[in-house]
Amino acid sequence: MILVVGANGMLGQDLIALIGDRGHGVDIADIDIASLESVMKVIGGLKPEVVVNCAAYTDVDGCESNPETAMAVNGEGVAYLAMACRETGALLVQVSTDYIFDGGKGTPYVEDDAPSPLSVYGESKLAGEMNAAICPEHVIVRTQWLYGLHGNNFVETMLRLGAEKDQLNVVDDQIGSPTWTMDLARAIIALIDGGCRGTYHAANSGYCSWNGFAKAIFEETGLNVDVRPMTTTELNRPAKRPLYSTLECSKLTVDAGFHPQTWRDALRQYLKLRTSSHS
Repeated sequence: MILVVGANGMLGQDLIALIGDRGHGVDIADIDIASLESVMKVIGGLKPEVVVNCAAYTDVDGCESNPETAMAVNGEGVAYLAMACRETGALLVQVSTDYIFDGGKGTPYVEDDAPSPLSVYGESKLAGEMNAAICPEHVIVRTQWLYGLHGNNFVETMLRLGAEKDQLNVVDDQIGSPTWTMDLARAIIALIDGGCRGTYHAANSGYCSWNGFAKAIFEETGLNVDVRPMTTTELNRPAKRPLYSTLECSKLTVDAGFHPQTWRDALRQYLKLRTSSHS
């Protein structure tokens, strides 16, 4: 059995849908990952072969003002899952982020590049990576710029704002790879089924700025919105973001045989699926 922790979230719901009969989902009502007792009880009781941790405190700016919560969920919670998995012999799959990097490299990050987080969120997720290694059988999957059918995300925000306004200012100096949660879920399953261990990067291929992503969303949906550039400095958010955090994903292809599709193709498929699910 593959146990998905955080099964009601954007990635968790896509994973459960893809895993089918092999899967079992738990969320905050069933497990408190910030409690060792709760984690031991659930994992000890279910005895899954694999635990995929999709639970996280992902409000990047919120983490800056709530560092204790960020560390409890994103850091210590992973340690408890790792201890429980080590005890039961399960594989732990920990979902991580490009925010463990500072964005200063200038070329896509590979798995063994040195981490240097700029924010509390990045620090807490890096702590989670380190804690995942408590479990001898582990896979760390770093991803970025997620969107999907089952949660708030950039695509939904742009479509909502685009319906209300004919002009938007969007940051154009942060570069990354928009990633559909369904493709990330497929990559995770490929890593599990391929018997992979260690750290992997998984994102849709190609890259753009948030500004370029917004323009693509409006082009694909036929919304006539003037998307103007602005800088991260002008946006003035509490947490610092890496400016260039594209992830190099060729290790995923070599080891698991998974070829991520381009971010633009993924966006197109997502928008089609979104339209059919809303109709």
